Amino acid sequence: MDSVQRLAVRILSGMGVGVVGLVLAVPVHPQQQIVDPDFKVVVEKPAYLRNGPTVAIDEAHSNTHTAGGLYRPLADLLTSDGYRVVASTRRFETGVFSDVAVLVVANANARNFTSSVFTDAECDVVRDWVSAGGSLLLIADHEPFGTSAANLAARFGVTMGKGRVFEPTPGSVTTQLVFSRDNGLLGMHPVLRGRDPLEEVKTVKSFTGQSLGVPADATALMKLSATAREAATTDDLDSEAAARSTTAPTGIPGAHSTSVTGRAQALAMTFDSGKLVVFGEAALFSAQVITLPDGDRQTIMKIGMNVPGNDDRQLALNVLHWLSGLLK
Repeated sequence: MDSVQRLAVRILSGMGVGVVGLVLAVPVHPQQQIVDPDFKVVVEKPAYLRNGPTVAIDEAHSNTHTAGGLYRPLADLLTSDGYRVVASTRRFETGVFSDVAVLVVANANARNFTSSVFTDAECDVVRDWVSAGGSLLLIADHEPFGTSAANLAARFGVTMGKGRVFEPTPGSVTTQLVFSRDNGLLGMHPVLRGRDPLEEVKTVKSFTGQSLGVPADATALMKLSATAREAATTDDLDSEAAARSTTAPTGIPGAHSTSVTGRAQALAMTFDSGKLVVFGEAALFSAQVITLPDGDRQTIMKIGMNVPGNDDRQLALNVLHWLSGLLK
């Protein structure tokens, strides 16, 4: 079972309001993971009517999420909101961001799974740019992406868990996490409040991500629960699920994971004259449709801003509004 299929198992094990799963009586085709063509990207009341700030999405570090790929729904959404969205195809050097208001770095990938994709010099350039007034949205998903971006995050005092966060469920585990006002896992910050009650974020859903250490001067936007844990690898995650099986449990629950109490999956902070938002999960700002074989049928799942019952779409807009200075 590959990583996407394992993701599907974990999400489906906690499935309910958050994930749409439809079983279709059609011939089985190979697994597909595509951008949802039906996702609504039009913003009825754009934040910027003309000459909006420039948002640069990094594509120079083997990123799996790019403006023309898995983050096309995000790029189109921001464009509709009045931003000028461009691809950043150059390595990070002094002066590269001179015309950029917000830099988005999502799932940079070192590919060797053991080291950072950013040089120390690049990390220094980004840190100095933010310190001088730039705004950074840094997103690093489950392993190996935490390792790939760990040294960049460390420039701002953020530590990455580098694994896969899960919640135990009756008989298994799920990596579909819910952060809401009702369960007390959303923080207090302009990003979550929005500009008016219609923009308030009340429920966020994430789909397999890592944990983040929260610096003392940062605000946890999405706080991990007291029961959440992190498995270092997919094999460890499978072992945790097996240990919780109600039919044939094998192993000891918790033997292949660590507690993430006090950590978060998203945070926001100011850094000298600049701003920083970090997410430990990337799919919540995408809009994907995944098709999986299910016997002689197919299971179709939606993952990201296209999933009913969450405010992930509004969260994306609010994050950029805060980073671009619209939200105070």
